[in-house]
Amino acid sequence: MAIFLPVSRTTVARVLAALAVVGLFAPAAAQAFLPTSTGTPGTVGLEAGTIESPANDSTVVAIQGFHFQGQGSKKKPARLVSVAGNGSTEWVYDGSNQNARWFYDVDPLANGNLLVVGTNPDGTVVTELDPATREPVWTERFDFHDTHDVDMLPNGNLLLANMRQWNESAQRSDDRVLVYNRSTEEVVWEWTFRKHYPNSTDGGFSKDWTHINDVDRIAEGQYLVSPRNFDQAIVINRSTKAIDYRLGSDGNHDVLDEQHNPDWLLSEDGNPTILVADSENDRVVEYERRDGEWVQTWTVGTGQLDWPRDADRLSNGNTLITDSLNHRVIEVTPRGEIVWEYYATWGPYEAERIGTGDESTGPTMADLGVTGSYQIYGSAGLIEGTGDSLTFATAVHNTFAGTVFAGPAIAFADAWSGVTPWVRPVWMGSWAFAAAVAGLIVALGWALVEFVAARETIRRGVRKAASQVRAR
Repeated sequence: MAIFLPVSRTTVARVLAALAVVGLFAPAAAQAFLPTSTGTPGTVGLEAGTIESPANDSTVVAIQGFHFQGQGSKKKPARLVSVAGNGSTEWVYDGSNQNARWFYDVDPLANGNLLVVGTNPDGTVVTELDPATREPVWTERFDFHDTHDVDMLPNGNLLLANMRQWNESAQRSDDRVLVYNRSTEEVVWEWTFRKHYPNSTDGGFSKDWTHINDVDRIAEGQYLVSPRNFDQAIVINRSTKAIDYRLGSDGNHDVLDEQHNPDWLLSEDGNPTILVADSENDRVVEYERRDGEWVQTWTVGTGQLDWPRDADRLSNGNTLITDSLNHRVIEVTPRGEIVWEYYATWGPYEAERIGTGDESTGPTMADLGVTGSYQIYGSAGLIEGTGDSLTFATAVHNTFAGTVFAGPAIAFADAWSGVTPWVRPVWMGSWAFAAAVAGLIVALGWALVEFVAARETIRRGVRKAASQVRAR
């Protein structure tokens, strides 16, 4: 005869909570032991993706790496990587070789060497590196915090984007562009943002007021500059110190939203053109100046790229894109087909095709007769979200688009995609991470309920004991 023991609702709730926690953590636990062929982040290291057309020269990639409170991660190191035309890895240069916790700018020089910018908690390290020997030719050290870009001028001087130059005593930002003479060890020219912008820009002075992440010499006495936090790219006149051109404006995210590494092109008609990685808009965009106004002529990858931070126009008309939080570099045709792809974890910042100089050299999209907006296709999809699969954040976008919940849902998805790639373990995909976070929330909620219930049980016991004492 079967005997059925009574089961309390509390026990059932605990069993269900336990099953929910186990179930939500299961995908993350499984991914920790999956074979490398699964294509989850972290099991993909430095390797080729789609190679439809082998590149005609090597590509050098600067990988930022991950850091927390000044400490680098051994699992997410800063590296320079040289990639052959067929997508094979030629060499890897670790940031520890020059005490660089993070790598940013890398520029091919006319002599075949590389100008490399690395940073650590003590400042900025600029090196001319011989790629054949991976040995420095010379090194300069600056006490500038977290510099992203340094260019070499034709006379050998260095052009620097000096971000986070905070004046503690005056409580103001002294962010600037400067020229440094290596021979005399002097700053021979500088341009300070607070002298040319309202001090209220981007909400007012802060320790990271401009986040100027790029500066390029585009002509004699003209520098293209990217103050990221101001949502604009500007051209500074060295002689007059005036702003000759300005694309975008503070807070106008329809034009640019915290962009990186704009490149200057001229159309066949002589029209100024800016190609830029529009990072927070998750796209690469091109603007041409016509009749005194900037006109958007081309975009690619909107909503597919994840925080792109570099885009270079190649001489064949394709665009080399550093898709940072998809951890890859891709070469796309004007209509968005991926013909070359290389995965470079963790957080590639910039990529340069050797033989094309340190900036864009190719034609504008208007000259090619290709304008409009294009989606990217043809990825090998070795990391979740780069192929046909959707990331968690993209799925949230798609699910709630056009509904009354679109505003908060999209805000949540954008915040999620901006933060989680830096805290998510390298071996965990976005869906598994989302499930693990949900599992943690359920576990903490369960623990809180148990704590409250236990405290209430103790209180009841104390009250019962006290009433029994009084009854005596």
